[in-house]
Amino acid sequence: MRDPESGQQPSDAGAFVNAGHAEPSGSEQGQGRSRRSKNRKRRPSQEHSGQNGPKERQTPVQSLDGAEPPPHKRKKRRRSRGKKPPGARPETADALAVTTALQPVPGQGPSGKNRKKNRHKRGLQGRPLMPAHTPVAMNGPAASPRPDASDAPAATPTSRAAGQNQRPAQGAPFPSHLYAALDLGTNNCRLLIAQPGRPGQFRVVDAFSRIVRLGEGLAASGRLSEDAMDRAVEALRICAGKLAAKQIRKMRLIATEACRSAANGVEFLERVKREAGLELEIINRETEARLAVSGCASLVERDARSVVLFDIGGGSSEIAVINVTDRRSTRLANHITHWTSLPVGVVTLSEKHGGRDVTPEVFGAMVDEVEGMLSRFECPPPVGGHDAVDYHLIGTSGTVTTLAGVHLDLPRYDRRRVDGLWMHDDDVTAMQARLLSWNFDARASNPCIGPDRADLVLAGCAILEAIRRRWPSKRMRVADRGLREGLLTDMMADDGAWRRQRNRRFNTPRNGGRNG
Repeated sequence: MRDPESGQQPSDAGAFVNAGHAEPSGSEQGQGRSRRSKNRKRRPSQEHSGQNGPKERQTPVQSLDGAEPPPHKRKKRRRSRGKKPPGARPETADALAVTTALQPVPGQGPSGKNRKKNRHKRGLQGRPLMPAHTPVAMNGPAASPRPDASDAPAATPTSRAAGQNQRPAQGAPFPSHLYAALDLGTNNCRLLIAQPGRPGQFRVVDAFSRIVRLGEGLAASGRLSEDAMDRAVEALRICAGKLAAKQIRKMRLIATEACRSAANGVEFLERVKREAGLELEIINRETEARLAVSGCASLVERDARSVVLFDIGGGSSEIAVINVTDRRSTRLANHITHWTSLPVGVVTLSEKHGGRDVTPEVFGAMVDEVEGMLSRFECPPPVGGHDAVDYHLIGTSGTVTTLAGVHLDLPRYDRRRVDGLWMHDDDVTAMQARLLSWNFDARASNPCIGPDRADLVLAGCAILEAIRRRWPSKRMRVADRGLREGLLTDMMADDGAWRRQRNRRFNTPRNGGRNG
């Protein structure tokens, strides 16, 4: 393609330079392609054989290392040494070195047939690489680096030059908008850092989870023990390091039942602020139930009219009854009609009844205790009754995910296969009976349970059995998500992250937006 004003051809770098020969005219237009191809084949033999044609022999171009370049590369380099446009900066040593590094290797370029075939097609136009040192701007202050440049892996020259013209994928997240959620519970300390993607979704950037058993001995003494607080502070220091390593737009750090019920819970949070540099807030039981619902909103079946969601924690268990017969709101938590929080969890129940050696009689006593707590919760039956096809349970807890992993007989726990899994009522009953038949060593050797949960899983199964007796259902959906996902969802929605994401995609010239 030639410039309609100057008659120049575009070079590989995208700028027009002098072509170096006259333009064919008249009858030569139809034969221009064949003549050019013949001249391209004849030129190397004429120059190297010493024949004196009508044109004067040109001196071969020497490369930087003194070697003569291949003949088929001579035309491109002759064009690149054409006259520079006015106002162009002189080439520095760094720029010259980068240009040399980007030159194609002889023998690896396209063949003559491919060059002729792709002559009128636009090739990749990579911008030159940055020099090793940071250049000083000629006018104005120096450009500041990207906010998350220290976290991204260093790009090699090959990868950066090859990806210059690649646009972000549709719905790709913006790296500067990071959100963080931390949940310090009775049994676990969990952190999640994510960035918004498509509306209602986000991509996890970093995560952390550790069993700290902060509520160990809380039921007997009413206070957090020194060993438990030390384990929690150590885990929170790791979380603080992850948060400090990234630029977080918004974060929310919460503590639940252990700090809520302990006599020294506030004192412990002050210690966390001094030693880990994190300021945690203690949320109430209603907020905890709403966050659990927000985190599992995408797992509610499309045609469901009634759902019972439960979260079996370490020191408490939250249950929410959801009615979605009316038009669904953008936030599923707005459809909660009844909720309750039981002051019992896997840690407190196992410490009271013993979680290591659990007999069928001990298991029955656990179920009876939880059923007595649920009997005081006044709640109407689900819409359409317990046998309705548009009614199901959603369980979000380590107990439910453990049952799903054992049910799938996984060699190791895989969240991708567990999260969103449907389990029939008979399968849940069979898995509970299977776990009850195992001793402590058998439970600890299972890859989906492990020694950290071997003494807690049957207590969680007792709470699950009591819930299933109160709200019978033929189906239960497993959720490997919870408070952290609810925190992130609420923060991104309140901050308008998905709205900004949609506007940016709409306004890009690629998508034909208003700015294009």
